[in-house]
Amino acid sequence: MTIPTLQTARLTLRAPSKDDFSVYRDFYADKSASLAYGGPLPAHLAFRKLAADLGHWQLRDYGMWAVEEKTSGEMVGGAGLVWPEGWPRSELTWWIIPSARRNGYALEASRAVIAYAYKELQWAQVETHMNDDNEAARNLALKLGGRVIVREKFPDGYARDVYLLPAL
Repeated sequence: MTIPTLQTARLTLRAPSKDDFSVYRDFYADKSASLAYGGPLPAHLAFRKLAADLGHWQLRDYGMWAVEEKTSGEMVGGAGLVWPEGWPRSELTWWIIPSARRNGYALEASRAVIAYAYKELQWAQVETHMNDDNEAARNLALKLGGRVIVREKFPDGYARDVYLLPAL
């Protein structure tokens, strides 16, 4: 499977690669940065996250992109669509390294991913969900026009609000 490349005004969303490992390693080692994403994690488990992001494309025909700044060429995070086995729903998800936050990259990347899901994948709906204490993710879902459609318990034992994200 060839992972498509998406372009926005300031970002390139491209296939993750082994060269991105240092960004994954550093992000997942940072407790405050990665707490909402299962961190902190030692390097070998951050490698598994990278491998899972690549493998998801092969198993589901969609997945996570590496988010790269066009001006610097640096990877600043990830954004995409995932549906872990055993989970009740797919979701839009994203992460941005601390030094690149507050630039609107998560919003910009998420808009590109949502457009891809509706236009290219022909999804009937795009959803996201997050833990109740993840205020930043909830605020982003609202900026994307999201509205709560259900509260659901997930396999990890947490109940979460599920947001429907409209086509943009």
